[in-house]
Amino acid sequence: MAETSISFPRGTASLIGKLPWILAGFVAAICLLPHISVLVAAFMGSTETLQSLADTVLGRYTRATLVLLVTVVTFSTLIGTVTAWLVTTTEFRGRRVLEVALVLPLAFPAYVLAYAYTHVLDHPGIVQSTLRAVTGWGPRDYWFPEIRSLGGAAAMLTLVLYPYVYLLARAAFASQSATTFYAAQSLGQTRFGAFWRVSLPMARPAIASGAMLVGMETIADFGTVSYFGVQTFAVGIYSSWFTFADRAAAAQLSLGLLAFALLLAILERVNRGEARYAFGRKFEPMPRVSLTGWSGGLALMTCFLPAFLGCLLPVVMLSEMAVGSEQSLFSPRYLQFAQNSVTLGVCAALLTVAVALLFGSLARNRHSWFATTVLYIGRLGYAVPGGVIAVGLLVPFAFFDNALDAYMREAFGISTGLLFTGSIWLLVCAYMIRFLAAAIGAYEGGVAVINPNMDAAARVLGQSEWGLLRRVHFPLLRPSLFTALLIVFVDVMKELPATLIMRPFNFDTLAVQAHRLAADERLAGAAVPSLVIVAIGTLPVILLCRRIRNEQGNKKEGA
Repeated sequence: MAETSISFPRGTASLIGKLPWILAGFVAAICLLPHISVLVAAFMGSTETLQSLADTVLGRYTRATLVLLVTVVTFSTLIGTVTAWLVTTTEFRGRRVLEVALVLPLAFPAYVLAYAYTHVLDHPGIVQSTLRAVTGWGPRDYWFPEIRSLGGAAAMLTLVLYPYVYLLARAAFASQSATTFYAAQSLGQTRFGAFWRVSLPMARPAIASGAMLVGMETIADFGTVSYFGVQTFAVGIYSSWFTFADRAAAAQLSLGLLAFALLLAILERVNRGEARYAFGRKFEPMPRVSLTGWSGGLALMTCFLPAFLGCLLPVVMLSEMAVGSEQSLFSPRYLQFAQNSVTLGVCAALLTVAVALLFGSLARNRHSWFATTVLYIGRLGYAVPGGVIAVGLLVPFAFFDNALDAYMREAFGISTGLLFTGSIWLLVCAYMIRFLAAAIGAYEGGVAVINPNMDAAARVLGQSEWGLLRRVHFPLLRPSLFTALLIVFVDVMKELPATLIMRPFNFDTLAVQAHRLAADERLAGAAVPSLVIVAIGTLPVILLCRRIRNEQGNKKEGA
């Protein structure tokens, strides 16, 4: 049976051919809108507002943000690098289990850990209560570290963010050939010296990239620092917008936070420079050194503690809290929270992956400045905290809604209300801007293994760009796109600042409910939605671990 073809008039066919470019340009403009609107709103704000911020809170916000940033990045880099080196190059009891367990804290939002550890370590918690009961001390007879502090916030963030460095460093160490390591040892270097002078510098670009991701997540965090009372830029943006209704101050503080994010990106790029490393034609896997006795025990504890403190212990604490709470996960109210969360997550994941597929396909098929620029704009969102994106979208759309409502009242005597501000679709757009870089990264990782000759062969057989995408790329990209869907879905489930600022009226999610209960000091109740968020977040982490093991198996077979 002959395949029928559909013909279009010349003008219509030309329009259809330009449609992907028009759509990509429109989406790229939406992605740029938060950056532009924050700049405009910040400079349009009065200098009195800026002076007031400088005289009151700006110094405090800057100091707290810098100290938190340096502390979390330093300890996350240290933990991630050391554990990655141990599980990659040594053999000790429990290594195979810990190799996966070290990734699991990535499924936890930092504010969930904050709720769990506060319940246990705060003054009325089980640890201090037991200490007072055993010793007979009064509340002022002893010193105990304050969990609700900048140090406590740094600890919570470190425990959930170090896997970013661990994953990238582990991949970098695993890809290094043992030949360079042997060469260093033949020149008189000890094993530690070869690691310090050869392996670590070669892994520096990957470690720096992981550290940058940790820094971005740190300055964007709102749930943990607000709960612990740490005054950072993220807290200041939310307070200025909602508590003081000062949009100019929120925009100016957003500009300051955006400057932090851009500074981190620049530092990472300067640190990485033009570093390139070649391992030669022969790849030889790094031999594992068997650790026994005290050295094996030290390696075991080094890898066990981050996974235990960042995953296992919080799950136990949250489960104990949830059992004693009066929150029912199957009540109509909680089912509505879960439905809202899943609806936002599914819509945002589908939209984000579709945009990543559009941007990536244009960049692969059409090597033009426009496609390259659009792809670069799509990556910008990850460097912008959710609170900044929320303010950057609400300012222009609120202006448009108010102007439209005033015109309709004057011309027709009717009120249009807020058509865009406070709508679900605007919140989904904010998620898309925030997490588009992750979806683009997954797409590029999948498309990198597709030989360009396959594209050429499909074109010779008469396939258009749409046919190439539908019949060749999409079937091969399904695993990568599915992974991107899961990653974006879970990131949306955990996202708090943008959801708090932009959610429609009476449209609460599991993350918002957990934050609200914790703010009211109802930590046992906050454990229920927190456990659901963690359970959902574990799914892509397990998938990621499976892919890592499959890649390991393929490398060993290839070697």
